[in-house]
Amino acid sequence: MKWLLGIDIGGTTVKMAVLDMNGIISDKWEVKTDIRENGVHIPKDIAASFETYLQTSGKKKEDFAGAGIGAPGFVNFSEGVVEYSPNIGWKDFALVSEFEKAVGLPAVLENDANAAALGEMWKGAGEGASELLAITLGTGVGGGVITNGNIVHGTAGMAGEIGHITVERDETKAVKCGCGRLGCIETIASATGISRLALQKRKNQDTSLNELKEVTARDVFEAYKAGDSIATEVIEEMTEYLGLTISNIANTLNPKMIVIGGGVSKAGDALLEPLDAQFKRFALERVYESTTFKIAELENDAGVIGCAWLARKHFLPTRV
Repeated sequence: MKWLLGIDIGGTTVKMAVLDMNGIISDKWEVKTDIRENGVHIPKDIAASFETYLQTSGKKKEDFAGAGIGAPGFVNFSEGVVEYSPNIGWKDFALVSEFEKAVGLPAVLENDANAAALGEMWKGAGEGASELLAITLGTGVGGGVITNGNIVHGTAGMAGEIGHITVERDETKAVKCGCGRLGCIETIASATGISRLALQKRKNQDTSLNELKEVTARDVFEAYKAGDSIATEVIEEMTEYLGLTISNIANTLNPKMIVIGGGVSKAGDALLEPLDAQFKRFALERVYESTTFKIAELENDAGVIGCAWLARKHFLPTRV
């Protein structure tokens, strides 16, 4: 029996999992992400952790078909190079080559958001949907586009950068995004965007949000569910912009499934119901009727499962 190794590299931790060919996790663990010296130690840290696992599990390296790696930032998939990852410090870092030398397994590389989308397609909310749009609402807004069962990369590997779709053109209202541009959906629909809107709108208003020193997206959704007028205004504005963004993508791609993940998605129906209403408002009728919204199901396991799917497809293509 062959095993798959899924590795999801984040700015704080590196998540690792051993899966069988059916995508079932046998074991999982994580190690701290060492970003010293621009992340040069990370492949060796992964290797050391994997060696410890082999010693304790009784598995051997030759039992593994290969590894899939999800990395944050701009990725050159064909070369196995992370061209730029600001949270880790990598610039033109040959991650696959360094990993293979340190670990001794063949590997394939993918952007972390794309890997999470693949995980949801294989074993999560989008299971069985070969046409899928995944959107992650966290500190930022990320996304992955899957068509015919494959991630869309685009010419420069930049497809799926949903968070940087411009939705606010009025420069008196638009906020500068981390990408340096004004008015990206990330400045409105991310957790930080929701918090910013709430802080802006609560000034001199009668709202329960004024009882809080700091306001999180979770606080806003709790107040919204309790009927708070300012929180309602924030959520209506956020879902209007996000619904417009999603409908434009859906009108182009006509996905079967739209999966919403990230910390903000934990609001559940408080997010989905107003978002669905806005999606219906902006999308073509046939697009709306043929598309299903779901909250992501795999949470922190989405990345490692998607990476394992990549390894399975890449190193055992006859099985996919």
